[in-house]
Amino acid sequence: MTKTSNARRTAVDGAATATPELSPDERSLLEDLFAVIAEHADGLPDLVDREAVARAFAFACDHHADQRRRSGEHFITHPVGVAKICAGMRSDTPTLCAALLHDTVEDTSASLDEVRAEFGEEVATLVDGVTKLAGITFQSNDDRQAENYRKMMLAMAADLRVILVKLADRLHNMRTVGALPKEKQKEKSKETLDIFAPLAHRLGIHAIKWELEDLAFQTLHP
Repeated sequence: MTKTSNARRTAVDGAATATPELSPDERSLLEDLFAVIAEHADGLPDLVDREAVARAFAFACDHHADQRRRSGEHFITHPVGVAKICAGMRSDTPTLCAALLHDTVEDTSASLDEVRAEFGEEVATLVDGVTKLAGITFQSNDDRQAENYRKMMLAMAADLRVILVKLADRLHNMRTVGALPKEKQKEKSKETLDIFAPLAHRLGIHAIKWELEDLAFQTLHP
């Protein structure tokens, strides 16, 4: 698949106003996302290109169609959750599109070239950045190693919007961490405290930092 399907393209024409080809659940997810975007648009209705976001949503729906999360939910609920968190930070259109698409290259048959052809170089670069960050793992209890890992993440992400999507990705995963086995919950929570909460603090995103810490502590110290 090199382009969003014709059915999906028809569905997203006019963004959320006419979506006959989306399922009721998909349409509801898209409308919920647009509601969050509008809530944080500061009275500027054209701040975000709704049609571009809707196309990214349709592309993600197509490619994640047969996937589910460990909780049993349709996988598309995750990229939408990530995009909502980004919308809460008043992110721009390319960031919102990248949030919706961030797992397509890593976890589906979609290629970066397809993303580039459909959404342009800027979105593709952001998706590529998030995909590359997902490929590195942290396995150390050493504070200095944690700091080096955070520096490496910042160095790899030439565009800070990549880090914003990655933080939103971690936050949504922590909100749903209860679906993982207990040991995996603890592993993700410790990694969150060692890497992601300090990273959010460094970037001045305090609301994200606090929620990450709260969720991690709830798992590690119930």
